[in-house]
Amino acid sequence: MGIQSTVVFADLFGSTGVFESLGNVKATEAVTTATNWVAERITASGGRVVKFLGDGVLAIFKSSNTAITSVIDIQRSYQLRFASQDPAFYMPLRIGVVRGDVEIVENDCYGDAVNIAARLSELTGPNQIWVNNHALVNCKDLEQVRFRSLGPISLRGRTEPCLVSQVEWQEDINSEFFTVPASMNSTFSPDGMDFLGAQIELSWIDNHKTFNSFDMPIQLGRARELEFVVSDPRVSRTHARIEWRNGSMVLVDVSSYGCWVRFSGDGAGVTLRREECVLHGKGEIALGSPFSDFMATVVAFSLI
Repeated sequence: MGIQSTVVFADLFGSTGVFESLGNVKATEAVTTATNWVAERITASGGRVVKFLGDGVLAIFKSSNTAITSVIDIQRSYQLRFASQDPAFYMPLRIGVVRGDVEIVENDCYGDAVNIAARLSELTGPNQIWVNNHALVNCKDLEQVRFRSLGPISLRGRTEPCLVSQVEWQEDINSEFFTVPASMNSTFSPDGMDFLGAQIELSWIDNHKTFNSFDMPIQLGRARELEFVVSDPRVSRTHARIEWRNGSMVLVDVSSYGCWVRFSGDGAGVTLRREECVLHGKGEIALGSPFSDFMATVVAFSLI
């Protein structure tokens, strides 16, 4: 039997671009400074740092309360400490928190919870914290912490989706989908409206369409026969597709020049080049050029 623990995986978003633009020496120093700072905060709040994984930190906590409180403090403090530095060095944090059994072997830890935490960290947007619902069961003293249900999220390498919520740690954020810690049975109902993201609205100029999960997959691009047409010369004939996988809307880039995704409340964008990411909430998709290009072709999306 493993030991019930709360696993935290904190990852620096955009480190690849930092290495590309700054070179190995300066980028390594920036990554090391940031990850060491995260590790120190985890240790100070009662967590145990297991190891560093490149630009990430793997840690475990005895309780979910402590873990969630700690990562909220880390996100807030991280922005205050690092966001004011040279933008070329800034790498936002994205954090996955998972409750489950872990096996401790020679000061390392293994198990499904470790894998899920790493996957959630990969899927989150910059500055975000995602937690599995096991981490919310029996949580106490978190009445002031707000959570937004993201529903079942499909994870690479797993057949069963994971029930996930997002921690709304920004103090000034507003959301109509706030939830509170509860048992898994009371939080989600696959047959009801709590099965979030069963529809997606797409908008580009005067093209506005709503698609249901049973319409999937749909394709976005310049070709007239596609489900959502974006007639701009910078957009590939078939640029991207949206799939429905085990309760999640997944954007897949199939273009030559890539897609950029940013979610409401997050300034940075996720870059996709023949890659994919889970869509949630509201946001925008830039096709063919990044958001920094004022001529970028941008499709707005909203999951309902």
